[in-house]
Amino acid sequence: MTCTLVLGGARSGKSRHAQALAEAVPGRLVYIATAQALDDEMEARIARHREDRGPRWSTREAPVELAEAIERAAEEADAVLVDCLTLWLSNLMMADAALQPRFDGLCRAIAACPKPLVLVANEVGLGIVPDTSLGRRFRDEAGRLNQQVAATVTHAVFVAAGLPLTLK
Repeated sequence: MTCTLVLGGARSGKSRHAQALAEAVPGRLVYIATAQALDDEMEARIARHREDRGPRWSTREAPVELAEAIERAAEEADAVLVDCLTLWLSNLMMADAALQPRFDGLCRAIAACPKPLVLVANEVGLGIVPDTSLGRRFRDEAGRLNQQVAATVTHAVFVAAGLPLTLK
């Protein structure tokens, strides 16, 4: 089945592009959200994104248990969109979870997904080196996660300034 990773920086247009890919599939769509509304600004963002998606979409929240959410969503949807892997990584790090087993489980769920699947992730390694050890660890783990997922999916796209560039 088609699995696509959509990478890009903040406000690059990656989520919009990913949503369009999923909406090209007829039928029921499931949006798996990894964000958590921990403050008013994030709550407003989440509400705005829900409005943008429209009635074909149902939303499932999976701040940590992402592999399981993909498996469940594939049972009920014709296409699945995960937004975003970078927030999922942040949630795992804040929970002090062992990362590699989670990465491996995610890649297994991606490979086994019988429906079209689109995953969104930030490319955080293009900027300056973070000045804190936590920031550097986050950047490095995000890079590792993106590489593993890119190796697993059938397609990968990098979005900059709203323009998609096919990588794979």
